[in-house]
Amino acid sequence: MKFEELAQVAQEVATFELANKEQLEQFRNLYTGRKGRIADLFDGIKNVAPEQRKAYGQELNALKEQAVAKFKAKQEELEAASAATTEIEFDFTLPVIPQTLGTRHPLTLVREEIIRIFERIGFNLSEGPEIEDDWHNFSALNFPENHPARDMQDTFFVGEDAAMLLRTHTSSVQVRVMENKKPPIRTLSPGRVYRNEAISARAHCIFHQVEGLFIDKKVSFADLKQTLYYFVQEMFGADTKIRFRPSFFPFTEPSAEIDISCLICKGAGCNICKQSGWVEIGGSGMVDSEVLKNCNIDPVRYSGFAFGMGIERIAMLKYQIKDLRLFTENDVRFLRQFESI
Repeated sequence: MKFEELAQVAQEVATFELANKEQLEQFRNLYTGRKGRIADLFDGIKNVAPEQRKAYGQELNALKEQAVAKFKAKQEELEAASAATTEIEFDFTLPVIPQTLGTRHPLTLVREEIIRIFERIGFNLSEGPEIEDDWHNFSALNFPENHPARDMQDTFFVGEDAAMLLRTHTSSVQVRVMENKKPPIRTLSPGRVYRNEAISARAHCIFHQVEGLFIDKKVSFADLKQTLYYFVQEMFGADTKIRFRPSFFPFTEPSAEIDISCLICKGAGCNICKQSGWVEIGGSGMVDSEVLKNCNIDPVRYSGFAFGMGIERIAMLKYQIKDLRLFTENDVRFLRQFESI
């Protein structure tokens, strides 16, 4: 009886028509699935006479292989046919998609303009690593360990011992230049810097700086003022005024903040300049004698000045941008407003 049932199922498997996915699924449910007829035949082996079980099992395994092979072959055939019908044919007569030229980022435009201005008065470029050690970022610049002055430049440390960190300013590049080059030195150090600050419309944990350094014999504060007068008028226009306010930086003495007349209200007072008529663009001062000593430069023979500005701040003033976060959001609507030079 069992052999007759096996023969009947084999006949059904051989003659079952598989023309579409519905019939394929029906075949799977009837024969190859876990609850199909072939599975029932395997469960019934225990009812076959012991002397016939070997022959019965061999025929049953052959039937299973035949059913599975038939199912897979038809399944692959139907999938191939489906893929062929859904493939999109390309129309080579269509016009080409126009390739539009992009523009450089506004920070790149401002950075390059700053570099061009200072190159005209003899400044060269110097670059350094963004991951710095404590000496080049703090100690050599007169930031003693555990001194409150370090709180002004809280940063991100690399490793557990806090010996390596993400640089907080490009002054670290100036230290490397002074260590490896003898005066006269006249260099500009642009680059990306990091500080542990909350992100807002006026602050970010990642921003860009450009710092200048000039060291030679008999360099005075008057040289610093004239250099910055020249930069401001070249960058913002001949009518732009500049002023210096006394300040404190550990690596310069004396030190001064740099302000320019507000480009929005022309000095009359507005919300941008907080009704003062002036906008801060950076800091400056004469290089502290201790910094020169740390870099093996004789402070008796040589003197120098240094200055630093945020490129984002310059760009915001130049293009009248009110939110610092726009520079890093990659909004195409914002970036398309700037035409490359």
